[in-house]
Amino acid sequence: MLFNSAIFAVFLLTSLVPWYCLRCFLHKFKPKGNFNYIFYRLILVIYLIIISVIFYSFWHPFYFLLLFWVGFVDFCLARVLGFAKSLPFRRLILGVSLINSLGILIFFKYGQFIDENWAYIFETPLSSDPEFWTHWLLPVGISFYTFQSISYLVDVYRRELAPEKSFFSYLLFLSFFPQLVAGPIVTAKSFLPQIRRPLPFLKIPIVFAVFLILLGLFKKMVLADHLAETSDFVFSHINEISSKALWVGMFSYSFQIYCDFSGYTDIAQGTALLFGFRLPENFKMPYLSAGFSEFWTRWHISLSGWLKKYLYISLGGNRVGELFTYRNLFLVMAIGGLWHGASWNFVIWGSCHGLLLIFERWGSGRWQLWSSGWMRPIRILGTFLSVSLLWIFFRSSDFGSSLCYLQGLFTKKEGFSLPYTLEMSFLYCVFFIFIGHILGKYYFNDNKQLLGAFQKWQISLGKTLVFSIFASVFLILIVLFSADSKPFVYFVF
Repeated sequence: MLFNSAIFAVFLLTSLVPWYCLRCFLHKFKPKGNFNYIFYRLILVIYLIIISVIFYSFWHPFYFLLLFWVGFVDFCLARVLGFAKSLPFRRLILGVSLINSLGILIFFKYGQFIDENWAYIFETPLSSDPEFWTHWLLPVGISFYTFQSISYLVDVYRRELAPEKSFFSYLLFLSFFPQLVAGPIVTAKSFLPQIRRPLPFLKIPIVFAVFLILLGLFKKMVLADHLAETSDFVFSHINEISSKALWVGMFSYSFQIYCDFSGYTDIAQGTALLFGFRLPENFKMPYLSAGFSEFWTRWHISLSGWLKKYLYISLGGNRVGELFTYRNLFLVMAIGGLWHGASWNFVIWGSCHGLLLIFERWGSGRWQLWSSGWMRPIRILGTFLSVSLLWIFFRSSDFGSSLCYLQGLFTKKEGFSLPYTLEMSFLYCVFFIFIGHILGKYYFNDNKQLLGAFQKWQISLGKTLVFSIFASVFLILIVLFSADSKPFVYFVF
């Protein structure tokens, strides 16, 4: 069930109507006493779990049992960690959790990749059945909910978080449908307190939530899907197309993946907000970054934050000397690349980002001129160009295609040009993205500022009616100017 599909719109409306009826009923008869409040909260949690199961079942109902198993095991182990005092025993519990979660992730996501590389090195496959891996589908969202569950166990192990007492609340933390498929990765510290203290019914910013959903649909259906037509065409004709078209295709994919993933995040945030939950921001205009470390504080923020806290710091961070810091940066980014997919292209993509972070860190204290304020526009352009070049490894089907693409970019390659319609579509999309970044840079840096602007705009019946008309017209325009629907890029991760 795609966020930009009609069936999701029907699902969302049919889920919200009972939800708001239930909240209205429970708000009218406010619970008195601790037991009644727990029962009241349990009803809301179970309802959200049910609709999350229905949402997940549109892909494959069986694989929700996998999510349930990961959640059940980690919930039980966290409860044991709550009273365990012996350090070796606590480490054993954490190790069992990691083996369970990572074992499932590795089997389903990397099993075939490992088997193919094993067969290439040792000339014999691990599995005797050549069709073995075709029987196993990649469970949707497995990369996201396993990381969330791991972060919870690590927080409990470090005594930064008390074990959750309600299994239903923990299951909702893992399965909440707006962020289940492609994030953002939510930590238990930020989500579980929202379950314990639901946002008051009358304080849910419905207008702002609808605005985020519309913004996300515009990014996806009008911008990303149109850009996808250009990048798909170019990447499918690498050998036949001219150098100029290859450059257009590269930048087209760079903008496409940004609009696609940030559009998904906007829809996820808006949908969650309609149910009274706040999800973390995942993008802050990353293509305005003046360096690679800044880029990773603006791009896929929830993943880069997870990697920093639970992997980089666990390896020693920057506390173990310069050489080990460089090692940690490289390992974290290489693993982050592999997290995106079972392919050497993703490992190369992540490793190159690691090398660029190392080079930037090494040069930051040596090149004072490069760090000066007037050089910032040049650093922004350099960062954007480097990031765009590396997206080639992310998008290409294999390493050979990536090298062929790069060779075509930096040689005067003859070939046929990009069709005029695709070229104009690319320019129109770039124009809208440029205007959006200007507005974001000078008026709204993040969603908190946007929410503040909406809250200052006092909502009355008349203004709500005006916004409803505007939203309806804007939605019609989105549908009219949308391209052929394509899956979200990060759904495969």
